[in-house]
Amino acid sequence: MKTHTSRPIVLCLSGHDPVGGAGLQADIEALLAQGCHAAPTVTALTVQDTVDVSDFRVLDREWVLAQAHAVIADVPIAAVKLGMLGSVEMVDTVLEIMRKLRGAPLICDPVLRAGGGGALGKDDVGYAMRERLFPVATIATPNLPEARILAELPDGSADECAERLLPHIRHLLITGGHGDEREVHNRLYSRDGSRHEFTCARLPGSYHGSGCTLASTLAGRLALGEGLSSAVQSALDYTWRTLRDAEAPGHGQYIPRRLPLDLA
Repeated sequence: MKTHTSRPIVLCLSGHDPVGGAGLQADIEALLAQGCHAAPTVTALTVQDTVDVSDFRVLDREWVLAQAHAVIADVPIAAVKLGMLGSVEMVDTVLEIMRKLRGAPLICDPVLRAGGGGALGKDDVGYAMRERLFPVATIATPNLPEARILAELPDGSADECAERLLPHIRHLLITGGHGDEREVHNRLYSRDGSRHEFTCARLPGSYHGSGCTLASTLAGRLALGEGLSSAVQSALDYTWRTLRDAEAPGHGQYIPRRLPLDLA
């Protein structure tokens, strides 16, 4: 018997990763684990593996708009998660989509570099995200290297980057996984001056898709109605567990295990 879904639906605008560690596959798996339904809209195609990205192609904006508008016209959207955009034109495309979804929380994972260091967009993409996309977003989830690019502070601390970025966005979660301290410090900043710090044990190795997993999980928790600070904690806890249980199928980074092998 068919039943109407009671699961919140999250529109995901992200790139496709053929190795399945990041991008839309990460979004889908992480959202399923939260009890949500993912509606994936492809923004870009990539050539990458667990080592690095070697090429990418941003889709024509009309194709992206057609995908998103078909979904929006058919199902209720509880939240929107952004991943790889890859071009300034795609930033403007997202803004056009969001005009149809006023009130839906927008979670922005500013994907500017692959885990292996390869660029996933020109430098002006970060500027366009900060100036035009952040003002309509609920929260952005950059790691510290991404926050430095967005803030144009090559050696800035998390606090310094947050000070530069908060005039553009209401909430900012700067993750600390790229450091070398024994503990990972993830810092949530809000424009009203409040700040929360979340720490966890650093795990060995490097991971492909950790940022996508975190942002998608956060989008799912907000879609479920969880408060922001609690949703951040839930997303960080879940992401840490996926990294703890990560697998190494290739020659490069570990891939987070977002779902159990036995779903029964």
